[in-house]
Amino acid sequence: METNILCYIDRGVGWLKLNRPQALNALSIEMVESLYVTLDTWRADPKVSLICISGEGTKGLCAGGDMRFFYDQRNNNVEEFAQRFFATEYRMDLMIHQYPKPILVYMDGIVMGGGVGLSVGASERIVTEKTKWAMPEMNIGFFPDVGASYFLNQMPGHAGRYLALTGETIQPADVMYIGAANRYMESTLWEEFINEIQKKNWNLHNARKQICELLDSFCSQRVEESPLSVLQSKIDKHFAYETVEEIVTSLGIAADLGDDWAFKTKSIIQSKSPTSLKVTLSQLQKGKNQSLTSCFNMELALSMNFMQNHDFYEGVRSVLVDKDRNPHWRPNSLAEVRKADVESYFHHNINVSNTLL
Repeated sequence: METNILCYIDRGVGWLKLNRPQALNALSIEMVESLYVTLDTWRADPKVSLICISGEGTKGLCAGGDMRFFYDQRNNNVEEFAQRFFATEYRMDLMIHQYPKPILVYMDGIVMGGGVGLSVGASERIVTEKTKWAMPEMNIGFFPDVGASYFLNQMPGHAGRYLALTGETIQPADVMYIGAANRYMESTLWEEFINEIQKKNWNLHNARKQICELLDSFCSQRVEESPLSVLQSKIDKHFAYETVEEIVTSLGIAADLGDDWAFKTKSIIQSKSPTSLKVTLSQLQKGKNQSLTSCFNMELALSMNFMQNHDFYEGVRSVLVDKDRNPHWRPNSLAEVRKADVESYFHHNINVSNTLL
């Protein structure tokens, strides 16, 4: 049987390849457990000096977690599966942020949700001309997880809020601009780059220096201007408000004055789950002054609560099951989502063994 994670060690390099191309390398429970165990083992293995993570197939690194699975398990003890999946995934993502050895992630094609979680904490994050990056959880009535409470707050101005609340897909220059990648390489050079890695004998003493030098010779210094950077002042103006209603109102005023971007952005936000929007804005506000570990623990509580949320299953149905893109949110207006309802998502009696502290 073909494994969904290919892993092997060659000349001091640990290779990890997501091997589920028919599902855009979406992460299953088995995949996150395999990745976590392998990374944990290689952390102390003197035979591994450098780790390279990539996705098999031609479409991308990873389209995120396999959310269709939770929809299918919704009447079959879904919380047990969810706790196992999210706790392991978040531990793995946290480990990548704190890893003592260089990790290189090849972010070609689709990098979304769980794929962002796998890449954003790595030491070397390579985008290509084909990269399509997003935190698209708003589309399925969920919230941006995998450490987003922390890393979205590190982005310029209120770019993180904008990307979270719209679920917008961005291009390579934007990914570099927001700090979610630090290298740009033409995808046609990847095979040659791998060949160069495989020619060397890597050791713990100079792996970090070696990989930086090799990347410098393959990566472009110049990337085109980021469209997101051009919009930054608009984003900061509208997304500085502390409630979703005020953000929508601000965009509406600009739209009425002829700003097409504001009109489009307002329409996008208004199509999302009101509950998801309000929980997500609160999540980012709370995450602003928290450590990365605290953010992951907060997100674990959120993810478990979303497993009991109508909008999550309705969002998955509309995007991944029936694909009609016509979700019926409950409640379907921002005014109906009370502050107490939002706050309740941040409290969950999670088994202590499954927190990340």
